[in-house]
Amino acid sequence: RKEEETLAIFRKQLTEEGILNDGDSIGTDDETLLRFLRARKFHLKQAKLMFGECQEWRRTVQGMGIDELYQRIDPFDYPERAAVFDSWPLWFHKVSFKGRPVNIHFLGNLDTSKLYKECTPEKHWQVMLVNCELLTREVMPAAKKVSGSENVNTVLVIVDLKGFGLSQFWQMKSLARNSFQVSQDYYPETMGQLAIVNAPSSFTMIWSMIKPWLSKETCEKVDILGSNYRDVLLDLVDADALPSVLGGNCTCPGGCHLSGAGPWLNGRQGWGPKSQVQSSGSSSDST
Repeated sequence: RKEEETLAIFRKQLTEEGILNDGDSIGTDDETLLRFLRARKFHLKQAKLMFGECQEWRRTVQGMGIDELYQRIDPFDYPERAAVFDSWPLWFHKVSFKGRPVNIHFLGNLDTSKLYKECTPEKHWQVMLVNCELLTREVMPAAKKVSGSENVNTVLVIVDLKGFGLSQFWQMKSLARNSFQVSQDYYPETMGQLAIVNAPSSFTMIWSMIKPWLSKETCEKVDILGSNYRDVLLDLVDADALPSVLGGNCTCPGGCHLSGAGPWLNGRQGWGPKSQVQSSGSSSDST
C-alpha cells in the first residue's frame, strides 16, 4: 500500500516536472518506475534524480541518443555480429521456469585483438549498449506477455567461464566495468539472478576486483559454481530451453548463440541489412 502511494507520487512528480512524457522509450509503465524506486529504496528524491539522469543519458549517449542508436543497429542483425559472437559471445536464449529471459555469456573465447580487426571498439561498445536496451525494449515485454505473469521483470544471466583466465579479464576489465555501470545506473533492477559456471581457481582474485563495481544487492544475486553446475541450471531452466553446451537439450539450427531464440522473435520485423535485403527481394517479387 505504501509502495503504491509512493509510486503514484513519483509518477506525478516526474510528469509535472517534464522528466517523463507520454511515449518516452524508457517506458511509462508502473514496472519501469518501480525499478528506479527499488534501486533507491523508495527514496523519492534519489529515485527522481536517478530517473532524470537516465533520461539525459538516453537523449545524449554516443552523441545521438539511445533511440537513434537502436535504429542504426538492429541487435539481431548487424554486419559485425558473427565476429562479435566469435570473440565475445553474449545472447538472449529462451526463458527460465519462472518465465525470465535467459541471457548467456561465454567468456572463455574472449579475444578483443581478434574482434577489433573486424569491428571497431566504438562499434562494439555501441552493440553492448543496444543489447542493454534490447532487454527492456523487446525481450522483457515479450517474455512477460508469453508468461501471462506481471512478475516477469528480471533476467536470468548465465556466465560460462570455461577457459577464462586473467589474460581475458585484463582484456575486458574496463569494458566490463563500464557495462556494469550502464546496467546499474540506466537499467536498474533488471537482473534477477546471475549464475557463474565453470569458475576457474583464478576467479577468486578476479571476483575480488569485480565486486567493488557492483551494488550489495547485485552481489547477493550471484551464485558462483564450478564444473558441477548442470543440476543447478536445470532447476532454473527446462532442458529443452537450455543450450546443449550448458548441459541442456537445445541445439538451435546454426547454433543457439546466433539464433536469438525466444518469444521476442515472434512476428518481429527487423531493420538490419538482412531484413532490408529480404524486404527488397519480396517487393521485387510482387512487382
